[in-house]
Amino acid sequence: MNERKMAFWLAGVVVATLAATILWIYFIRVPTNIAYVSEEDGGISVIDLKSLKVVRRVHSAEVAPRGLAITYDGKYLITSNKGTADIAVFNTPRLTLVKKMHIGDNPEFMKLDPTGDRLFATFEPGSESGPPGADDDDQDSNEPPAQIASFHIGDWAAGPVSTAGKETEGLEFPPGGKFLLVANEAQNNIGIFDENTGAHIRDRPQVIWEAAARRQGFTSRYVLCGDTGSLRNASNLGREFQRPQIRADRSKPYGVAFDRTGKRIFVSAAMARKLQVFSADTLQLLAEVPTGQRCWHFTFTPDDSKVLLACGKSNNVVVIDASAYILLRIIEGFRTPWGIVTYPRAYGSLGLP
Repeated sequence: MNERKMAFWLAGVVVATLAATILWIYFIRVPTNIAYVSEEDGGISVIDLKSLKVVRRVHSAEVAPRGLAITYDGKYLITSNKGTADIAVFNTPRLTLVKKMHIGDNPEFMKLDPTGDRLFATFEPGSESGPPGADDDDQDSNEPPAQIASFHIGDWAAGPVSTAGKETEGLEFPPGGKFLLVANEAQNNIGIFDENTGAHIRDRPQVIWEAAARRQGFTSRYVLCGDTGSLRNASNLGREFQRPQIRADRSKPYGVAFDRTGKRIFVSAAMARKLQVFSADTLQLLAEVPTGQRCWHFTFTPDDSKVLLACGKSNNVVVIDASAYILLRIIEGFRTPWGIVTYPRAYGSLGLP
């Protein structure tokens, strides 16, 4: 082979390698060290967690994504969509739509089971979105109950659908993976379901709460918060939960999660515009950090160094140092951000455990 042919051959190899690399980066490789944000106007934004800047925005027509989940392998981003009453599955390298599954009106909260094999999603066919009003009691009594749909990750085959209570919000799995816990806001109770069959086992009343819980959040040790600003330890599935050990404030807390060590509880006090941090053992208030308006959900970064909050009414994402409890940055330019998750998966109100 002469020098000219060798040069052409080498150039061809370089071009092919470059093309393969570009193809892998943009169409095959699972993005890492990023956060996904769902925006109720139909958008999905991607934040690079190194630069803390938005690097991609995708707007899906006739979709108003709220609930958000990322599969364990990072290949699929899943949204629950108020505007189209369905679940949408996106391929993460390009955020192209893979599949949509109709479930029913007002889908909202989603959770993957501990194995990462199944997706559970709540929807409320008889409910209007937004917080309950003063005249909702009579209306609620005539509304159909909420439902919990389930799907198998990968082939997206539909599984059992469970009938829950009224205004069903948070979902969580206790250790062991046998039960699904469901927060029924309007009924002021916790529903317990068989994870595999979807069968309803029993309810646990929240009778000592002063008001119906709004956006009750769960963690692996079942610390809950609601309209009264109370935080309680419910570490077993006994007949009633323990009395509140502290009162945060009347701030309508939404998202709640442990940190990875299980030593601290983070609460997004949405109406009070702050992130609160409590000791998991004593429920002592450790810190409060100002945030934006109506920060519904939050996530730690995969290295646990920061907390990112999706602040729906100030249209931004607030970044807080998870150890020093100081504001690091405010990322602007969102339109009603609701949920936020990361990949690799991190602890948060919609993520791990």
